[in-house]
Amino acid sequence: MQQPYLSLYQSGVLAQRVQEAYQMLEGCRVCPRNCGVNRLKGEQGFCQSGLLPVVSSCNSHHGEEPPISGCRGSGTIFLANCNLRCVFCQNYPISQLGVGNEVTVEELAGMMLKLQKKGCHNINFVTPTHFTPQILHAIELAVRDGLNIPLLWNTNGYESVEMLRLLDGVISIYLPDAKYINPQMAQKYSNAPLDYPEVNLSALKEMWRQTGSLIVDEQGIAQKGMIIRHLVLPEGIAGTKQVLKMLAQEISKNVHISLMSQYFPANKAASYPSINRRITKQEYDDALKWLEQEGLCEGWIQPYCEEE
Repeated sequence: MQQPYLSLYQSGVLAQRVQEAYQMLEGCRVCPRNCGVNRLKGEQGFCQSGLLPVVSSCNSHHGEEPPISGCRGSGTIFLANCNLRCVFCQNYPISQLGVGNEVTVEELAGMMLKLQKKGCHNINFVTPTHFTPQILHAIELAVRDGLNIPLLWNTNGYESVEMLRLLDGVISIYLPDAKYINPQMAQKYSNAPLDYPEVNLSALKEMWRQTGSLIVDEQGIAQKGMIIRHLVLPEGIAGTKQVLKMLAQEISKNVHISLMSQYFPANKAASYPSINRRITKQEYDDALKWLEQEGLCEGWIQPYCEEE
C-alpha cells in the first residue's frame, strides 16, 4: 500500500511543511505551551529540548494494541523529554530526566529505515510532540531513501492544532491520550496548563478529521485511523466517566478506545496519597460499564490483574 506522504514528498509539499515547522522553533510554538525560546539556537523551554532530537531507544515493540504491534512488532522510536510532567509517569527517566542521546535528523531517518528493514508494521514515534519539526525533516529524508510504511503518532494529547495540520497526510495513525476532563487534576498530576482538556479535545478533533476511524488490512494490522488511550486512575481522578462521554459526543461513537488498567504508583506518586495505589477491580469494572453505556465498545480492554 502506497503511503500518502509519498505524493506530498514528490510534489514538494513535504519540504515546504518542514520549512514551516522549523520556523516554529524560533520563538518556539511547537506545542501549546508556546514557550517562545529560540530552539534554533539551542535554547530550551519547558520540554528541556533544543535543536537536535534526543532518542532514548529504537526497537521493534510487541506490547502495543494488537493492530499496532501485529505479529512483526511496531517500530518504536522513543523520544526523550516531554511537554508534560506526570507525577506518576512510568517512563520518567526518559520523559523527565532526558535519558537518551542527541541524534541528527539524518540518523533519525536511518532509524526509520532500519525498523522498516526489520519488517516492522509501522514507525511509532513515542512522545514526539516537542520534536515535530525535526521528525518531519527526518521523514522527508527517509522517504527519499525508500520509507513506505505507515507512520504512527504516539502522543500525550497536548498538541497544537497548527502543528498537527503540518502532519496531515504524513501521519497515518494517531495514538493520543485523553488523560483528564478536569483542568485542576491535569495541573496537579501532570503539571499541565489549565487548558489541557480544551486543548486535548481540539487536538483529538483534528486527528479525527485527518484519519477517521481505524482501517486495518486483511491481517488486522492498522493502516490508517485513530485509537484514543485513556488510563484509569484511582479515586476517579482522570474523570473517566466524563472523558468517555466527551469522546462519544465530541469525536464519534466509532472511535476506537484503548481503556488502560495498568496504572501503578511510579515516579513521585508516593507523595500523592490519592494515587499511591493501583486501581481496584471495581474501578476498572465501572470504567468498562461507562464505555458500554456510551456505545464506545469498539476498542481494546485489558484484563484486570490483582497486585502481586
